Amino acid sequence: MNARATMTGGIATGMNEIGMRAKAGAAYLRTATTHDKNHALHQAASAIRDRAAQILAANARDLENATTLSPAMSDRLTLNDARIEAMAKGIEDVAAQADPVGRELARWTRPNGLDIARVATPIGVIGMIYESRPNVTADAAALCLKAGNAVILRGGSEAAHSNAAIHAAFVEGLRSAGLDARCVQLVPTTDRAAVGEMLKGLDGAIDLIIPRGGKGLVARVQAEARVPVLAHLEGICHVYVHAKADAAKARAIVLDAKMRRTGICGATESLLIDRAVLPSLGVAILKDLAGAGCEIRGDDAVCAVFAKAARAREEDWRTEYLDAIISVRAVDGVDEAIRHIDTYGSRHTEAIVSEDAQVAEHFLSALDSAIVLWNASTQFADGGEFGMGAEIGIGTGKLHARGPVGVEHLTTFKYIVRGAGQVRG
Repeated sequence: MNARATMTGGIATGMNEIGMRAKAGAAYLRTATTHDKNHALHQAASAIRDRAAQILAANARDLENATTLSPAMSDRLTLNDARIEAMAKGIEDVAAQADPVGRELARWTRPNGLDIARVATPIGVIGMIYESRPNVTADAAALCLKAGNAVILRGGSEAAHSNAAIHAAFVEGLRSAGLDARCVQLVPTTDRAAVGEMLKGLDGAIDLIIPRGGKGLVARVQAEARVPVLAHLEGICHVYVHAKADAAKARAIVLDAKMRRTGICGATESLLIDRAVLPSLGVAILKDLAGAGCEIRGDDAVCAVFAKAARAREEDWRTEYLDAIISVRAVDGVDEAIRHIDTYGSRHTEAIVSEDAQVAEHFLSALDSAIVLWNASTQFADGGEFGMGAEIGIGTGKLHARGPVGVEHLTTFKYIVRGAGQVRG
């Protein structure tokens, strides 16, 4: 993708044209029926399956060029038959959900007879800026479309060919269903200037920016955006193994939470173990992790009982590794675990492993993270696992949406007021 070849009038002009088309697409979608949107989504899923060979070939080109990516980042970039099928199935799952547009959120009648309803409506045009994971192209397109929003997709240069192939299949599905292709557009350049234009809002076209990627990307978006942003900076997720944890559950949960996929934002980065069970259950867990190829960075107590552990530094407690590395600390009870998470966490996802219901409920209520789990892996921090079909990201802020952001979170609302001639006078 060459910026000058695809945007002959220059980046700013080309991006503003995309914004104008997106506004037209959003206006079109405001009157699209649920059947229209669902039919288009099913057609898009079919097109992705039909074009699997082309998508894999495009992904192979990206992987061939990705010589400097870490193993975790390469895993994020990699597509295979199973992941393409999961992508198509995710689109169908979005189609199967209730239409969030038009939901009556509240309704009441005033003493003067005015009938007032708060009704869910599309946000409008969403700018999606993301890195590495090409499945985001399909997920974001499906979620935005179902919620009645036009979307402008700007993926990372490392996945440019994969994103283009997935987008082409998705648009083929839209067209075969008779839906306006302006609803889902892919920025046709990897020039970073295009991101800057999106952050300016494309002359008022973009209503919301959603970044999904590394800390550097998200920090830039939050610092420079002139439109609202829905984002999280990083996923420093924790598992706390309580003294009354079931040993088999604890070992299985920690190993999965860290090692199932190390490069996703729901992967556990720090492990807290009650000091009382550190020499027994704790050591067994550490052996499991080391045996699976995980590097362990521990505090003094951890290093004393597990010789393979490296000494953790202060920065380790604040690091999202996205790799086979974990920081481990011994704590004296649930309140110390909570204090550690409050100090070093990113308000993303935390889990407790315990058979003590009172302790577990205290952990769940005391923490201010977007997702808290009891006796389950942090890798369930995913919209698909929550039954949302897919997610557009994990929100860790306090406003609008937290946790997996699905179709219902991609709406705002308006008030519809019905009268019978009332005047204020």
